[in-house]
Amino acid sequence: MSVASAQPIERRPVEPAHEAAPVFTRARFTSTHEEADGRLYVRLKLLPRSKIPFTTQTFRVADRALLAGIPEGAWVEFTSRHVEGENRVTAIRAVAECRRFQTC
Repeated sequence: MSVASAQPIERRPVEPAHEAAPVFTRARFTSTHEEADGRLYVRLKLLPRSKIPFTTQTFRVADRALLAGIPEGAWVEFTSRHVEGENRVTAIRAVAECRRFQTC
């Protein structure tokens, strides 16, 4: 069979079989701050994993309603996404404290 007589391969977009469940990360809600242009940010102290120490990261909050009823200092679970060069919180909820040496 020559290359010229080969049939073209039909390419179809790949569709996911199912949507993956969101992965929640545990953290302590440390503070919020708002910039002059109205962008709201939240600082979250992430729990350490194996050899990674505690770290505090800043995330942009697109919808202020996500933070309603969550006081500073509360333990939270959240999901985030990297959008337009920033990490953004897509979901956040208050949870029970994660005690040291216990599974969370």
